[in-house]
Amino acid sequence: MSRTPLFPALVGAALFALGASPAMAAKPDSQKRQLDFELSSGSYHCEFGQRIEVQRSAREQGSMQIGWQGKRYNLARDPSESGLPRYEDRRNGLVWIDLPWKSVLLDGRTNKPLANECKTV
Repeated sequence: MSRTPLFPALVGAALFALGASPAMAAKPDSQKRQLDFELSSGSYHCEFGQRIEVQRSAREQGSMQIGWQGKRYNLARDPSESGLPRYEDRRNGLVWIDLPWKSVLLDGRTNKPLANECKTV
């Protein structure tokens, strides 16, 4: 018996709650609506005591910086299938996904969470 992963189900529910239509998924990448949330900079506390420092630039909304495990990374906004804010540092293989209620840092090569349930204090 196969199981449906929880993350895609949550993303689908969030998009439905935000009024996203099924037709949005059929549009080419260049025409897909990308969602923008008012999300803060600062210290995000994650599961297992992990902490990520997030710095968002008011001038450059297409990029952000994170501090994680003693290093700083520059991430650029990458259009996502769901329209959710997704930032990526391809060189270092990191992906940051913003949801209104939490954020997650993924390994960009395997898509496995590196830091989950990240929330501002």
